[in-house]
Amino acid sequence: MNYTKPFPKSEYDRRIAQTKQSMVAKGFELIICQDPANMNWLTGFDGWSFYTPQAVLLHLEEEAPIWFGRPQDAKAAHITTDMPPENIATFSETLIHHPTEHPYDDLAALITERGWASDRIGVELDAHYYTARAHAHLSNGLPNARINDTEQLVNWERLVKSDAELAYMREAGQTVSAVMNRAIEKVAPGVPEYEIIAEVYHAQVMGVEGRYGNYSSLCPLIQVGEGTSTPHLTWSEHPLPNDTLVMMELGGARHHYQAPLTRTLYLGRPPADVTKLTATIVEGVDAALEVARPGVTCEAVEAVWQKVLNRNGYQKESRVGYSIGVNYPPDWGERTASLRPGDKTVLQSGMCFHFQSGVWLESIGAAVSEPFVVSENGGERLCDVHRELIVID
Repeated sequence: MNYTKPFPKSEYDRRIAQTKQSMVAKGFELIICQDPANMNWLTGFDGWSFYTPQAVLLHLEEEAPIWFGRPQDAKAAHITTDMPPENIATFSETLIHHPTEHPYDDLAALITERGWASDRIGVELDAHYYTARAHAHLSNGLPNARINDTEQLVNWERLVKSDAELAYMREAGQTVSAVMNRAIEKVAPGVPEYEIIAEVYHAQVMGVEGRYGNYSSLCPLIQVGEGTSTPHLTWSEHPLPNDTLVMMELGGARHHYQAPLTRTLYLGRPPADVTKLTATIVEGVDAALEVARPGVTCEAVEAVWQKVLNRNGYQKESRVGYSIGVNYPPDWGERTASLRPGDKTVLQSGMCFHFQSGVWLESIGAAVSEPFVVSENGGERLCDVHRELIVID
């Protein structure tokens, strides 16, 4: 099989040992991970199969994790991971979309067969693909287990990246730089929005210097005119008008390590309010990244940014950043540390964030965001795209 694993087995062994230490500290004997990013981070498992029930189980007394999923996806577990064959388990195919039964009935039976039916079990209650129905069937099948939320246990283990992970984060940053520059080249009056996005998808997959890109965890986002006052619109068939504001949030991914990037453009001569807002954002990001060093808290970084905004007559109520790393749709955030008031997470070297500097006013918005790595010298930018209001004459 022509498949190259992104990390050696020793990298996954380190992650498993690290996670088990946290399991002991939190009182879990078994955790069940359904978040595809956590499954990947622990084992290397990869495949577009997260739309069906699947999981990675990690038990304190089991040396290797156990993959549990649909029979037709089991071969992907053999190909993409180093788990022993006996640790790759499947549920009955008849349970897919069954009206009354569920694949987690078989998962409960597997746990019982292993002698873990009375264990302290952690589940990912906030994972996108862990459904209420899955939880109900697991709980009903394990009446003697003590099942609790892991509270993002594995997500938090992912927060500080290894050197090998940082290499992919930097490559993802190079990819999204190329993606954004290609999109900027395509932006012009009369060009339909979907044609710009078509170029984006091509550049995302082509990557840089032969290092291909994966699909990003968020689809490309583009807003035009008054649409820039909200952040999550996608493309349409409409051609770009003359004299308009455009904002794009795009991603680059390398072995599923995600680097998001946002830039703001103006077609024509930008009004003073657009110029001022964008210049303030750039100043605020620069000031915040300067202090994003080990030992500083997330809320302290946000405070520096907010001070610049307030001095210029703006404020941002939503968080200004969130941790990033390996991820799958529908989101590239790790759902752990955020750059916002009240988050006292202490920064460490190797943490990665998207400084999402979007400011959305009543009729316009702007963002000049930056993915970065926490370092002794401040936030190390992962991208190299003009940090300014980009004017298209």
